[in-house]
Amino acid sequence: MFYLGIDIGKNTHVAYLLDSKKKVVFKAFSFSNSIDGAESLICKLEPFKNELEIGMEATGHYWLSLYSYLSEKNFTVRVINPIQTDGWRQGIEIRKRKTDIIDSLLIADLLRYGDFVETSLSDEYYLSLRNLSRFRSYLVSSIGDLKRKTIALLDQIFPEYASSFSNIFGKTSKEILANFSSPSDFEDISSEKLTSFLENVTMKKFATRKLEELSKKASTSFGVNFCLDSFGLQIKMLIEQISFIQNQVLDVENELATILEKLNSPITTIPGIGSVNAATILGEIGDIKRFSNPSKLVAYAGLDASISQSGEFESTFNHMTKRGSPYLRRALFQSALRAEFCDPVFSNYYQKKITEGKHHLVATNAVDRKLCHTIFAVLTKNEPYQEQS
Repeated sequence: MFYLGIDIGKNTHVAYLLDSKKKVVFKAFSFSNSIDGAESLICKLEPFKNELEIGMEATGHYWLSLYSYLSEKNFTVRVINPIQTDGWRQGIEIRKRKTDIIDSLLIADLLRYGDFVETSLSDEYYLSLRNLSRFRSYLVSSIGDLKRKTIALLDQIFPEYASSFSNIFGKTSKEILANFSSPSDFEDISSEKLTSFLENVTMKKFATRKLEELSKKASTSFGVNFCLDSFGLQIKMLIEQISFIQNQVLDVENELATILEKLNSPITTIPGIGSVNAATILGEIGDIKRFSNPSKLVAYAGLDASISQSGEFESTFNHMTKRGSPYLRRALFQSALRAEFCDPVFSNYYQKKITEGKHHLVATNAVDRKLCHTIFAVLTKNEPYQEQS
């Protein structure tokens, strides 16, 4: 067998080929991230194609095009988690060296050794779930940024506004801010403008009452009284952006629900796991068959405890490793927070940890790991969750 390690770059990749005895066949073969570059690699690999495995790291997104192209040409391509190559580097490299050639050699050698967990891209549905759930996370984060900017602006020109609403980004409040933003806007509302505004408002009586309340507050507002037009324009545009992105989030969630329906996975029967978190978990895990036991799934999520031991000393305060996908870890934690209060099994386990003197977050992390074991069992058996007696 021959083992090709590829170090991925934005514009150029570097390849290193070993045989089964670790003898170098060729090294430092550089090729561009293009069809011509990939074809030059394929030509060089032609004599070894029938006995060849190719390995590359799942770093960034630059590897996807090459992976797709080589897979279409029927090459065996293994995508390796960078954490594993880093561990392999630390195990065999005494000097702290990192170059494209060395990295491609390490990948080829790890491939030859065979002790690694392959990133699963065998099912297009799983990859779609991962891409869309990560994109949704980005959109939600963007909404959070826009909301913080809106609050900062309101605090400057109309600090009393927030006290009128339990949620200033609720539907009625957003409709009001899209039309009125500065105190002067609320003081000078004509009957024509009020009528025009209420035509497009869902909760007309509630909106009318709030406008009257805001009008009174506007007369004694302690906000700044200069540059109001520029502040107001920013608020209106931010509200428009928030509404637009919120609609995009709904579109993404609908697409995630469609893919989940096609997969027909029993993961949503597990307490605490809704459709969004189910999509994230499935997308980040991929094929559950990659894991031989639930402990490996726990480690993959970065929920396993770090180990600190030397001689007779062994630390009793070990933190989570937090290695692996932060998206997976967040989805599992959110699901655990729900499960520990909506299911007797997880609730009893959480209370047991609390009575042992554990902090709420520590107890929830314990539920998190138990949830991983449940997910492993449900997905492996492909059967709905059943409450344990």
